Amino acid sequence: MGPPTEKTTTIPTHDGGWATVRRFLPYLWPDGRPDLRRRIMVAALFVLLAKVVVLALPFAYANAVDTMSAQGDPALWVALGLVFAYAAGRFATVLFDNVRNVVFERVGQDAVRELTEDVFARLHRLSLRFHLSRRTGEVTKVVERGTKSINSMIYFLLFNILPTVVELAVVGVIFQIKFGFEVVAATAITVVLYIWVTRRVTEWRTELRKAMNDLDGLAMARAVDSLLNYETVKYFGAEGRERERYGRAARQYAEAAIKSENSLAWLNIAQAVLMNGLMAAAMGFTVWQWSKGNLTPGDLVLVQTYLAQLFRPLDMLGWVYRTIRQGIIDMAAMFSLMDTAVEVADVPGAPALVVRRPGVVFDNVDFGYERDRQILHGLSFEAPAGKHIALVGPSGAGKSTIGRLLFRFYDPWAGRVLIDGQDIAQVTQESLRAHLGIVPQDSVLFNDTIGYNIAYGREHASDAEIERAARGAAIWPFIQKLPQGLETEVGERGLKLSGGEKQRVAIARTLVKDPPVLLLDEATSALDSQTEQDILATLRRVSEGRTTLAIAHRLSTIADADLIYVIQDGRVAEHGSHTALLRHDGLYADMWTRQLRDEAEEGEAIPEPAQ
Repeated sequence: MGPPTEKTTTIPTHDGGWATVRRFLPYLWPDGRPDLRRRIMVAALFVLLAKVVVLALPFAYANAVDTMSAQGDPALWVALGLVFAYAAGRFATVLFDNVRNVVFERVGQDAVRELTEDVFARLHRLSLRFHLSRRTGEVTKVVERGTKSINSMIYFLLFNILPTVVELAVVGVIFQIKFGFEVVAATAITVVLYIWVTRRVTEWRTELRKAMNDLDGLAMARAVDSLLNYETVKYFGAEGRERERYGRAARQYAEAAIKSENSLAWLNIAQAVLMNGLMAAAMGFTVWQWSKGNLTPGDLVLVQTYLAQLFRPLDMLGWVYRTIRQGIIDMAAMFSLMDTAVEVADVPGAPALVVRRPGVVFDNVDFGYERDRQILHGLSFEAPAGKHIALVGPSGAGKSTIGRLLFRFYDPWAGRVLIDGQDIAQVTQESLRAHLGIVPQDSVLFNDTIGYNIAYGREHASDAEIERAARGAAIWPFIQKLPQGLETEVGERGLKLSGGEKQRVAIARTLVKDPPVLLLDEATSALDSQTEQDILATLRRVSEGRTTLAIAHRLSTIADADLIYVIQDGRVAEHGSHTALLRHDGLYADMWTRQLRDEAEEGEAIPEPAQ
């Protein structure tokens, strides 16, 4: 009986707050990387240089205007010099900003790379239960959104918000000196009100955005699920149903997106009212003071230029705040994945598994995927080293669960699983799985070449080892007939190959690994009779000299096993050789008789077991 998969859990998304930002900062200021830290300091220097130039430009512009409007013959060369200085300053700000980006780019990319590698590694450490209960499309979408948000977060926090705060303070001092407290107060009140309005509306939009993310993930998950099951959709002529199912999620997403975009329009209008109101008031005040002889035409240019420069980052503040807020949400969702508890973990200081005689023992094992649904009840059996052991029984008896426990995808509730006398819960998972091989019922291949999939059994396998494994799996003649040989692409999940060809690739992959313990999990049940017999002959050769556990539904495939365990309701009901179990006339004999009758009705003959 397999784990329940009908309940699909949605990945939680939460605001995370600035704790999420603090958690990311170590990636941005990494230990042991003085080169990256130097880059950050150099980039900060260019930020300051650019800000100094930006704050000086309005004075050059204003003095040029005052020089041109002076009574009498204006100082032509002074005015020209100021104009050229203004143009040079504008170029310098562009130059400094781009040099800063060049210097900082490696820091940002390294931070993104380190974090994404950590997330990817963490996903592989999570239990099989996690991956069976999450939609693959949704998980990938969360990681994609989280990683994309990192660059924007870094850029806006370091190169937008902090420089804007500095600029606000400096402009406030300049306005106090040149125009008095009235302009400073009006500017401060407008900025505070602007930030308050932006924050309130953005919080509202954040809720809409979270709903959009959930619906976007749902639509993506349905699309991926449907495309992965392309053949099933075609078998049942369900294209219309799949389109409607996906369309329903897409329509819900579209409605949420409309609400989000409409809220953005209202925010932009509110921001424009505040900013242009301040501009009109400040410039009107300057004109009034000019009429009284207190200010010059250049001062009007000065106040207009400073406010325009100040409005530029303020105008972006709403977008920046929304981007950072959304980035925090996306990163928090990604960190939620990283924080998912690892269900199956190595004990501290666990040694590596050492196998001399690869015997397998299940010692009084209790287990279930859910606490209210136990599958194995005190299961005990032994697979002696070098023997071919079969596990059979009715559907739901717990046969495949035994394989998952052997590979330690789950830990038993009680009891132990031993290999060569060592409790697999007390050794490292890496060393455990290094000694195990499997040929599953459905051999899913990577969307790469045949050679890559065979070599996947062991890292850095040589061409000679790949060829030897392919010959051992009886697939080498087929590969030689292909125009591209080992470089032939197998397609998504190996769909370009037949069932028998995929099984032979899976067998070759296991041969490259050369494990002492081999699990055959109904390795031929999805094949036709002729292909099944060919694969069985190959598996018999592969099993020689190894401890083999064969989980089977068709009893004819394991009739030559050294020892057969009949599993019923999570317990060993019977055990013995094929002949002894038939003579016992119990559950196994009944299953054999039923299959014999069923296959006879289909015009097939059950082959005699090898002697």
